[in-house]
Amino acid sequence: MNTDTDLLWSPGRRDMEDSNVACFMRWLDTVRGLRFEDYGALWRWSSTDLPGFWSAVWDFYGLNTVTDYDEVLADSSLPGATWFPGARLNFAEQCFARACDTRPALVSVTEDGAPVETSWEELRGQVADVAAELRRMGVGPGDSVAGYLPNLPQSVVALLATAAVGAVWTACSPDFGTPSVLARLSQARPVVLVAADGYRYGGKDYDKRSAIADLMDGLPTVRHILAVDRLAAAPDKPWSRRPEVEKHDWSTLPTAEGPLEFAEVAFDQPLWILWSSGTTGVPKGIVQGHGGIVVELLKALGLGADLRAEDRYLFVTSTSWMVWNFLVGGLLHGSTIILYDGSPTYPDVNGAWRVAERTGATMVGVGAAYLSAVEKSDTHPAADVDLGTLRSIMQTGSSLPASTWRWVHERLAPGVWLQSICGGTDICSVLAGGSPLLPVRVGRIQCASLGVALDAWDPSGRPLTGEQGELVVTAPMPSMPLRFVDDPDGARYRASYFDTYPGVWRHGDWVTVHPDLSVVVSGRSDSTLNRMGVRMGSADIYDVVEQLPEVADSLVVGVERPDGSYFMPLFVVTADGTALDDGLRDRIATAIRGRLSPRHVPDVVVPVAAVPRTLTGKKLEVPVKRILQGASVSDVSSAGAVTHPETLAWFADYARRSMPGT
Repeated sequence: MNTDTDLLWSPGRRDMEDSNVACFMRWLDTVRGLRFEDYGALWRWSSTDLPGFWSAVWDFYGLNTVTDYDEVLADSSLPGATWFPGARLNFAEQCFARACDTRPALVSVTEDGAPVETSWEELRGQVADVAAELRRMGVGPGDSVAGYLPNLPQSVVALLATAAVGAVWTACSPDFGTPSVLARLSQARPVVLVAADGYRYGGKDYDKRSAIADLMDGLPTVRHILAVDRLAAAPDKPWSRRPEVEKHDWSTLPTAEGPLEFAEVAFDQPLWILWSSGTTGVPKGIVQGHGGIVVELLKALGLGADLRAEDRYLFVTSTSWMVWNFLVGGLLHGSTIILYDGSPTYPDVNGAWRVAERTGATMVGVGAAYLSAVEKSDTHPAADVDLGTLRSIMQTGSSLPASTWRWVHERLAPGVWLQSICGGTDICSVLAGGSPLLPVRVGRIQCASLGVALDAWDPSGRPLTGEQGELVVTAPMPSMPLRFVDDPDGARYRASYFDTYPGVWRHGDWVTVHPDLSVVVSGRSDSTLNRMGVRMGSADIYDVVEQLPEVADSLVVGVERPDGSYFMPLFVVTADGTALDDGLRDRIATAIRGRLSPRHVPDVVVPVAAVPRTLTGKKLEVPVKRILQGASVSDVSSAGAVTHPETLAWFADYARRSMPGT
């Protein structure tokens, strides 16, 4: 790789000397007598001496003043690792540990309203009020509280109040279809539903009270609704058709009689349930614990992303995406978190950057699809929006085309540190991401994260350097799932991560780990393109095809056919009504052949109205592949879990018309 042309950002003196990770390295030297010459040496220690590293994180962030523990890692088995037995640690309590009077805890903003600040004292009071109400409802450890909420301050308050009483939180955004919400929340068996009457998106109001009534019919365990008036709609629709359900209005909750109290819970006490996408079957309920999330998000946001107490941290997300939980984790650092309830493309494609401008955001997280959309709009945010306070952009969700890396540094935020991060719902954290100690180069995630024994393996389990392999984690992490919901013997959990390499976590991505520890993600390994024994990542093809001005979006899959042949179609959404004629097909093939190889050229290029995605922006490669192999739409996707669901029926029709024998 030509480092002169591909180098986008280099750490400055402040990054090398005063970043959180630099301070951590000095602390290790001073307190523990451990000296590391660079990030690579620090990572190698952190991923091999797990007790040493995680006890250092514990002490560096002051958890040693909160609770003792018997040992760091009592059992290192995968799955089944046991972390910090004997420790008592409540996530909500730790979110207030670095509260201050000079900065707000929350800044909330809607599409049209002015930013509203919530002080730390106000946040503590609101959490105390809701926690007291939950206790009056009889909620405590072992119970589940569900949210059906957009990205509101009440959502953060409800999560923290649930954690404070020792119950388990879970949530779905109201933009999910009702069947999709029920597929998730019914597994959690909540006793309380915290629900907003609707939400506003793209300039339109969506009243969800009828949907809430339908949810209540499908959630027989719910005894109470805590109603949030987001739209303040006329009270002409019932929230529930079940007379035994008690409705409580958020706005009229009584003030708590005493200070906020936190349940004393074990390190591995369940904190929340996150949900897999549900695009290939019943969504998996991923249970993560108080302690694991606390130490992991202290490390990931602090020592990786370099989040500081003085930061204003915005992540453009809904409550259904794990990055919302990752955003709330900013409170652990005393940071101000910014909650945007609206569309990133309202009133125009630069809507999210206007929110960053209005709120003075210093760190902004977005999905790769949004960055690509802004790039394709041919706007110039750096000239149109004042992003003077911004010091870092976090990007996740999928791989970023090379041109978008350059566009971010040339037309969005010149000189700003772009962190591309890879992790996921499974761990609610980062496996590979940024470090302020390392340069940023086009197409490369800067490094494997501290404490993550990340590697790339070939099918036989041989480590690879500079070659594409399966992303594996060979040692436990504190935030790995405690278990899955309704998986009493752990069979579903083991099948999800440990079937391929027993005792080793297989994440499901193709990656290349380079000698300098930088990482390239090439797409999901379960949607790998494999022609004539050569494995290819779909992201490489998207990177080429979607740079053509005539192409707005694309989807490529590889289909093994019953006769042993291999069929690789490329589905293309053209830009602005451009016709997909033979000339455009030839330009697509020529670009792929020239920049990749003849093997990457698809068998056919087919026009499609839209590319279906998960609600967090990931292309539905595996479900479409299964449809082309003959699976029914209902077998590969749950209702309400995808965008453009009508296209799945189109793919099924395409399979019948164009793929006989499937």
